[in-house]
Amino acid sequence: MPSTARIALNRPLRRLFDYLVPEGMALESGQRVKIPFGRQQAIGLIVETDIEPPEGIILKPVLNALENWPALPSETFQLLSWASDYYQHPLGECLFTALPPALRRGRPAIQKTEDRWQACGSSAVLPAKAHKQKALLEWIAQHEQGVINNEIIKAGFTRPQLKSLLEKELVRVAAPKSASPQSQQYNESIAAPTLSPAQLVAASQLPPPDEGFSASLLYGITGSGKTEIYLHYLKQNLTAEDQALVLVPEINLTPQTVARFKRYFGERITVWHSALNDTERLNAWLKIRNGEPIILIGTRSAVLLPFTALRTLIVDEEHDSSYKQGEGFRYSGRDVAVYRAHLNRCPIILGSATPSLESYHNALAGKYRLIKLEERAGEALPPSISLLDIRSRPLEGGLSRPVLQALQKTLESGNQALVFVNRRGFAPVMMCFDCGHMVECPRCDTRLTYHRRDRAMRCHHCDFQTAATETCPKCKSDAFKPVGQGTEQTEDVLANSFPTTPIVRVDRDSTQRKGSIQTILEQVNTGEPCILVGTQMLAKGHDFPNVTLVVVINADGGLFSVDFRAPEQLIQTLLQVSGRAGRGTKIGKVIVQTCHSDHPLLRTLCNGHYLEMADQLLEERETGQFPPFRAMAIFRAEADTMEQSLQILDSIKPLANKPGIEVWGPLPALIARRADRHRAQLVLNTDNRRRLNKLLTNVCQTLEQQRFQKGAKWMIDVDPQETG
Repeated sequence: MPSTARIALNRPLRRLFDYLVPEGMALESGQRVKIPFGRQQAIGLIVETDIEPPEGIILKPVLNALENWPALPSETFQLLSWASDYYQHPLGECLFTALPPALRRGRPAIQKTEDRWQACGSSAVLPAKAHKQKALLEWIAQHEQGVINNEIIKAGFTRPQLKSLLEKELVRVAAPKSASPQSQQYNESIAAPTLSPAQLVAASQLPPPDEGFSASLLYGITGSGKTEIYLHYLKQNLTAEDQALVLVPEINLTPQTVARFKRYFGERITVWHSALNDTERLNAWLKIRNGEPIILIGTRSAVLLPFTALRTLIVDEEHDSSYKQGEGFRYSGRDVAVYRAHLNRCPIILGSATPSLESYHNALAGKYRLIKLEERAGEALPPSISLLDIRSRPLEGGLSRPVLQALQKTLESGNQALVFVNRRGFAPVMMCFDCGHMVECPRCDTRLTYHRRDRAMRCHHCDFQTAATETCPKCKSDAFKPVGQGTEQTEDVLANSFPTTPIVRVDRDSTQRKGSIQTILEQVNTGEPCILVGTQMLAKGHDFPNVTLVVVINADGGLFSVDFRAPEQLIQTLLQVSGRAGRGTKIGKVIVQTCHSDHPLLRTLCNGHYLEMADQLLEERETGQFPPFRAMAIFRAEADTMEQSLQILDSIKPLANKPGIEVWGPLPALIARRADRHRAQLVLNTDNRRRLNKLLTNVCQTLEQQRFQKGAKWMIDVDPQETG
């Protein structure tokens, strides 16, 4: 009797498909296969083999296996199956998330090498006006091992310039390097970093991999040297055959982290993030799957990759909301990492200066080991934090006179300053002071942000853009002015106030080009006096030794939000950005501008003791019966009209209204219309996570069978980071 296999496809379908396995074809779970699917062919992943075929149905056969080994080994397969069940997402899409795009499309799992170019002629033969070609040839000549196309582009040269040199036979493809033995390739002669007494105490509390699974929450104040502890731990505990994973929240943190790790581990360091091209991702994936003893530094999705010798996981800045996927497969990279460590029976270290309340609660409950590091590394001291009440004070671009004076004093001392503005663009609103008109997005329930550099009005939610005008579009008045502050406006005010000082803006607009953040960091790390102006991108993990003053333009945004997580996120952001000050030998100072200087949360902030604030916030969460004291999930719906969205959620409510489950809503989302889609939500809250998971499974299976109006859709968000 022919064998039958159950196969998952990369489709948003909560079902699997059965196929016949041709005689002589050996298949196992996690293996990639090509199958007929309707009138097309598709790539599938084997979920089960030797199953009982359904009666009365003629099955199509598997066309062929793409490899004779599983792309997803058993531990990775088990992890993704758990994540599919926990986050209530179709198994096929979860499994395919662990494959690089090239393999999802059916490309062979073979490492693709890029040609390396070497100089083989003199620039003297080039025409006198061929300055760029001469510069490229001389630059290539400086690299004896040769350079690849990507490195040439990053250096500011172009493919046509390289082609011209090739046509003139001034460059050639370098001979491939002979593969060095693994022991030589991963030579680690550099000793572990020397730790301070406080760091040694913290490091001694981290259990070694030999003890099996453990979860440690490393609470280290900003500048305490958590990265040195990570490096020291890996140096002391990884063998030459082991793999390790270091998660960072954002791509922009990767270059700085990679540079520090490469100093100690050299070529053993590999990176994984969304900015890699298909070939780079495939090559990194193959290293991981083949069991090479790499240390992978990556963003959220790296936790899903098919490691085969994983011995340690580290989640840096574990509190960061970037670890939660916001659409599609809505998993938490941090929480999946903890479960992965449990499956692998290996340690995981969660590090942060401002731990999430969930992780801190787990530490207080004894699930995690709490390790405190409350001294800054070296001679650095924590910065002093002061509140500056700006009520009734005249502001210039959001900056008060005392702040401008403090910036002047900092620059005169030869130091650097950082100004934190959590809005990009020039101003969040353009308003007519005659008729009151404000320019709104035609596709969203939000206003357009004014970007003066590009003379554009942009929506930061749907990317709608239109040209900016100097007169009111409604009444044609000249009293059409920007209201509020953005990074561009603050940059302009500072440039006018300090004309001889470099003003360096760091936000999503200024760092769009590949490598731009690295260029900015290099400029700042020269130590020359300058003022950094930026959004949350500056608050995370960067080390600026010469920054002695941090200014927060407006700290009041999260004090009165409808989202129960807002106070936690506000305090985390303020302490993280404050931690950029005084990281070297010079004393740091932080000035927080606010209209609510008497607010108890901000007053506690001045003490700089995060755990005291975390205790206070946990008490409030427990009183309000919010996570982490209860489990939460949100059904979200979107459609062409709000009526359709609410109808979907109204059909879910009776299914969810069970004993022990609190149901809130349905209600429109905080931004009810986004990109011409009307959004609503239904919140489920309970003190029994198993009961919630079982209920969600039943509801999702029921919804999968229902047909809704065209364009209407629903999604489920388990452990949501945003409740608005």
